[in-house]
Amino acid sequence: MTAYRGEIWLINLNPIKKSNEIGEIRPALILQNDELNSGNYPTTIILLLTTSLIDDAEPLRYRIQKREKLERDSDLLIANIRAIDNARFIEKLASLSSKELYYIKNLLDEVLM
Repeated sequence: MTAYRGEIWLINLNPIKKSNEIGEIRPALILQNDELNSGNYPTTIILLLTTSLIDDAEPLRYRIQKREKLERDSDLLIANIRAIDNARFIEKLASLSSKELYYIKNLLDEVLM
């Protein structure tokens, strides 16, 4: 299994360790660069998605329209960055465009810098 930057994958976040962590099986965007993704690095940096939509929530959320195997519109949770073990990946659902990734990077910069 190799997940690449800009892909949305279904991942298994169970079991969770603390009550404020997001669990369940849910989609996530691969944020980590492809040099690490294609190597033998054991973890991957992701951003989680939710189908609990909140309009006009940028820079903390970015709306991703349903596409490919992503069956519902979802909000990307910009401030919920995680590194997960690669064994948690289940299935590739969709891919984002380079334009969308550029916009998300700018939202990350706004939140983190």
